[in-house]
Amino acid sequence: MANYISLYSGSSGNCSVIEDNGKFILIDVGKSARITTNAIKDIGLDLKNLQGVLISHEHSDHISGLKVFLKKLNVPVYSSAATLDYLADNDLVPTHIQLEDMTFAGHNIGEFFVKGFETPHDSIACMGFDIHTKKGTRMTMATDLGFVTDDILYHFCGTDLAVLESNYDEMMLRENENYPYYLKTRIASNRGHLSNSQFSNAAVKIIGSGVKKLHLCHLSNNNNTPSTALSQLAITAMTNGIDVAKDLAVVKANRRHEITEPTQF
Repeated sequence: MANYISLYSGSSGNCSVIEDNGKFILIDVGKSARITTNAIKDIGLDLKNLQGVLISHEHSDHISGLKVFLKKLNVPVYSSAATLDYLADNDLVPTHIQLEDMTFAGHNIGEFFVKGFETPHDSIACMGFDIHTKKGTRMTMATDLGFVTDDILYHFCGTDLAVLESNYDEMMLRENENYPYYLKTRIASNRGHLSNSQFSNAAVKIIGSGVKKLHLCHLSNNNNTPSTALSQLAITAMTNGIDVAKDLAVVKANRRHEITEPTQF
């Protein structure tokens, strides 16, 4: 079985590992090379078995450690053409690294076959990823999106593991006196982030399609807590006849500075 592990998740940095038989890929490198490398070692993986790096988009909490991390490696970086152009034009990736356009048709990346799909976010471009194993299992991940389109929902329905953003609690954001109006508006816009309510409404549909394993990712440090997000999910699910504790095999909220236990898919 393949494993999904969040190394760190949130506005201070995002990085996930997808591993099968010791071979693995990364999604984003949003903290320093040292932190990322140490986290990879902590979960018992060897960097020589890294098959590729997927980049969702160009915001710093997804790429800030990328250039230094790849300095002594020789693995491809996969993303949208627009994101790759931005990385190259702004010297954010070593010149020796091969840049691969993650077309919607997909790529074979080591042990995995990966398809990208568009997510609405205020970046040059932004992608979620469908990741298939050779055994026929699949996980789907989207970390930054202002709303869930029908196409995004299509990619999540029926997957073996869903990893989806639950960024902010609407009341906490509204009452946060440290956030100016323009920032609140940006976060809550259709090109910002998913609220707990938006996530939970989408999760009900995803669970209804047969998904049994669910991770909440990219939780805000200032406008959310894991318990708040999970409580909203439980309430919304119960309203729709779903008991999260009984009907899901796995439900986790990824943490900012904590490595999650592996979730098999």
